[in-house]
Parts: sequence; structure tokens; C-alpha cells
Amino acid sequence: VSSILLASQTYAASNTPEYVDYLKIVQEERAWAGLSSKTLRVGDVVWSYSEGGSKDKPTVLLIHGLASSRDTWNETARSLTPFYHVIIPDLPSAGSTQVPANFDLSVPNVTEQLRRFIEAAHIQDNLNIAGHSLGGTIAMFYASQYPFDTKSLFLMSTGGIFKSTNTNYLKNPIYLRQLLITQKGDLDFVMKKVMFNPPFTASVIKEEQEKLFIAKSQDTAKIINQIDALNRLYTPTTFTTMLKNIEAPTLILWGQQDQIINADVANELKSVLKRPETPVLLPRVGHMPLLEAPERVAD
Repeated sequence: VSSILLASQTYAASNTPEYVDYLKIVQEERAWAGLSSKTLRVGDVVWSYSEGGSKDKPTVLLIHGLASSRDTWNETARSLTPFYHVIIPDLPSAGSTQVPANFDLSVPNVTEQLRRFIEAAHIQDNLNIAGHSLGGTIAMFYASQYPFDTKSLFLMSTGGIFKSTNTNYLKNPIYLRQLLITQKGDLDFVMKKVMFNPPFTASVIKEEQEKLFIAKSQDTAKIINQIDALNRLYTPTTFTTMLKNIEAPTLILWGQQDQIINADVANELKSVLKRPETPVLLPRVGHMPLLEAPERVAD
């Protein structure tokens, strides 16, 4: 989606062509952000990831959310690569990362597989981690399991099992199936749900992105099933117990108009984490601060 928004600026002011090379647009966007695309096989997973910045600088790992990819972070990464060593993986079954057909997509296993990737990339020491939505859930699991390897944590519109939940999507994650993009036209509905004020997108760009979402919809449905399983495995009390293992100083950021994970969760996180900053709540922003307010996220 981030690629949609950036590329749309190019096409909005001209006669929009009937076809665009979407992969080329994404590759150019990564280069614009100071990122290069790489792969790394670790066990059964062939990870695709973006890397930028100097390896001599502190490392930041950016984790994307449900039905997303590493490219959601590109605009933010552009502000980070001059100052940090930035790593952005496509999670298993997302983007271009390849996994076997019977791969376990549960949050605990994806967290463990992420740890193996981190070790193979030799970035496990003093790692700064940022996660959005489901990526934030994975970031919390990681930081609780590896508290002394995690230097800092940045949680944005993060999913989990919380007492202050008041959206159907958190109370019963099966409702997330309403956000699956399985046919032409679905993307418009989803963008209105996940963003407070979706920016203009050139139709030719949106069509190409929608095709990718449709192609990945079965994998996304499997992940939704695993989010539902996590909801049944944990209660708010046991989830809070897990969170109390996190030692890292934690920044929390939320859109006040988030319809997927209500902003009350930000204050609940502050109340249970050991070293939280005061949550940053962005007005007139929904579930996608990365795309709705990227300059605020980068700050």
C-alpha cells in the first residue's frame, strides 16, 4: 500500500497509463529509501528482506502487520537509513518470503523463526525492534522471550489480548476475514476501514496492488486462523503476564481513530509494561500511521 501512495504522486498529474510495472515501482521505492533487497535461507524458510544503512550503526528491525509486507515501512525507512542499520523482513508467507505448504504460521512459531533469521543475520545483540499491528504482537513475544537482547521496542497499533478491547476484530479475530481482499473492489472497502482518511491512489496502481492482495488472500486467511487460536490460548491476564517479561524501554504510538485496535489499548500497554513512554496518540489517524502519518512515525 505504501508503494501505491508514493507511486500515485507520479501518475496523478499525468495521463495515467493502462499498465505499470509494479515490481519496478517497488524496487525504485526501496532504492529511494536507501534499501537493497536480499534473501537468506534459514532452515525451511527463504527470507526476503530489505537492508539499508551502515552496519556500524545501531540496528533496527521493522516488522510489518497482517496482509502486509516489508514495503509498508519504506517511507519510514528513508528517514532511518542515514542513522541506523535497518533490516525489514517479509514475514513467513508474506511478501516474497517462501515457506513450505504445511508451515506453522502461529505467532509463537513465527517469533521463533524470526529469532533464527536474526541470529543468521548476526543482529541479535542490542537489537531495536519496531512492530506494526500483528508485527507489534510478534515484537512483544520476541522481546519477552529475549529481554536482554532487545535494546528498545516501538509498538504501533499493536494487536494482542487486552482487557480494554472494544472492537470486534480484537474480541473475535475471525471478524478479520471481513478485511480479506479476495476480489476486485475489496481494496476500497478495506482502505476505508483501516485508514481514517485514505489518500488518493491512482487506479492503475491500486489495481496492481489489489491483484497481489488477492493472490495472497489464502495465506492471509491462514494467519487470521492463527490469530484466533492465539486469542483462545491466552486470556488478558496471561497475556499481561507475558508482557511483564519485557525489559526494553518501549515507545507506543496509535491512531486515535483506529477501528481495528482501539486506542485505549495504548494506555493499557503503558500500565503493564515495565519501561513505557507516554503513548503518542495521533488525531485523525486510523490503523495505518505508517501510511497516514509517516513523518510522525519517523520522528
